[in-house]
Amino acid sequence: MKINRNSGAEQPNPLPQQPTPVRRAPKAAPIRQETYDDPEPDDEEDEEDEEEERPRRRFPFGCLIVLLMLALVAFGGYKVYRFYGEVDGSGNLGKEQTVSIQKGASLTEVSAALKEDGIIEYDWLFKLYARYSGNAGALQYGKFTLRSGMSYNDIIATLSEVQRRKTVDITIPEGTTAVGVAKIFVNAGLVPDVDTFLNCANGTDGSDFSQYDFWNNIPDNGRLMKCEGYLYPDTYNVFADEDVYYYVDTLYAEFADKTSQLATELADKGVTLDDVVILASFIQEEAGIASEDAKVSACFHNRMESTDPQWSSHRLESNASSHFMYDTENNYLWNSPTAEYYGWPAAGAIPEDVLNKYDTYRVSGLPAGPLSSPGFDCLNAALNPDQQFMDEGYYFFVTGNPSGDYPGQFFYARTDAEHEANCVKAGWR
Repeated sequence: MKINRNSGAEQPNPLPQQPTPVRRAPKAAPIRQETYDDPEPDDEEDEEDEEEERPRRRFPFGCLIVLLMLALVAFGGYKVYRFYGEVDGSGNLGKEQTVSIQKGASLTEVSAALKEDGIIEYDWLFKLYARYSGNAGALQYGKFTLRSGMSYNDIIATLSEVQRRKTVDITIPEGTTAVGVAKIFVNAGLVPDVDTFLNCANGTDGSDFSQYDFWNNIPDNGRLMKCEGYLYPDTYNVFADEDVYYYVDTLYAEFADKTSQLATELADKGVTLDDVVILASFIQEEAGIASEDAKVSACFHNRMESTDPQWSSHRLESNASSHFMYDTENNYLWNSPTAEYYGWPAAGAIPEDVLNKYDTYRVSGLPAGPLSSPGFDCLNAALNPDQQFMDEGYYFFVTGNPSGDYPGQFFYARTDAEHEANCVKAGWR
C-alpha cells in the first residue's frame, strides 16, 4: 500500500460544511398599537381593565335643555309678534264688513262678535286692551263697518261713534191686540207683513226670547198667541233699518222693565204674572180709565172669588170676549183685528175650540190668554182691586151709551135688579 505524500494530490472528500451566518444588528421590535380591534386578551382580567379604561359616551341633556329653551323663546317671540301685530294692525285690510252690536252687549259679547265676524283673532286680547286702555265704556251698540287687519285703536274708535241712523216714532195704544201691533209696524214700513211680525213675536220662526223670565213662564195651554198681552203699549223711538227681532225685543224689554215693579206683590199674593196680564187685558177693554180700573177689577175679582150661588161658576162674563157681539164693542172674537186675521167674521162662526177657551160666558175663571196689551194702570189694578168695592159686593158695571144722557159714565151695582136699572139709565134699554 502506497502513501501519497504529495500536497497537491487529491484529498478524500470531507464532511460538508455549513456556511457561516452573517451577524447583523437586531431590528427594533415594532411598537404594538392597541385598538378596539385587537384580539381579545388572554384572560378576563385584562379585558375588564381595558373596558374600564375606555371613555363612555353620555346623552347630551344640557344641549337638549338649551335647545328647548331657545325654541320656547322663539315661539314666545313669535306669539308676541303676532299679538303686537294684531293690536297695532296688520296693514293688510280685509273687505268691509257690517258688524252688529246689540244694545246692552257686554265687553265680552262685543269681543266675541268681532272674533266671530273675523275682524280680530284674539277676543281675550281685545277685551283686555279695551278695558285697560279705559275705552270699554265708550263702546256703542248698532251696526258698524269694520275690516280685518284694523288696529285695535281704529276698531275702538269706530265702535265708539254714536250711530247717526234714521229713527221712527212708533206709538202702540193701550189695549192694542198683537195683530194690531203688527199692523202698526207694517204701516210704518218697518216690517214687510203681519205674519213676519207675529211669527217672530210668538217664536214660531225660531226667535228666542228666553232672556226674559216672563217669556219662559207663559203657559202652553192652547192660547191663540203666546205674544198676546206682552207687547207693551208705549211710544218708542226705534231705528228704521232694523230687523223684526229688534222691534219685538224692544217691546218685550219694556214689558219686563215695567212689570219688574210688581214682582214683590206677585210673590206676596201668590199669583202669576200671566194671570195678572189676562185679567188686566179685560180691565183695559172694559174700563181703561185710571179712576175706574180698580173698581172694574173689584167686580171681576168678586165674580171669580164669590161664594154667592149666583156666581158659583166664577165666570167673568165680559162682552169683550163672548159668543155675542154689538157693533159698539170691540169683541175679541167677533170684530177685533184678531177676529179679522183668523177670518172668523167671514166664516160666520167662531170655532168651537176657540169658544171653549175664550168665551167668558162659558169659561170658569180666566180664559186661556189675554185679549190685548194692557197698560201699567190696568196691570196694577188687576193686582190691586178696589178693596171697598170688593167688601161691599159689587158684581156689575155698565157705561153710558155715547148717544144717551150719560155717555161714558160708569154705573156699578150689587144685584141683577140694580144692574137692570143702571142699564136703563145708561141708555141701553
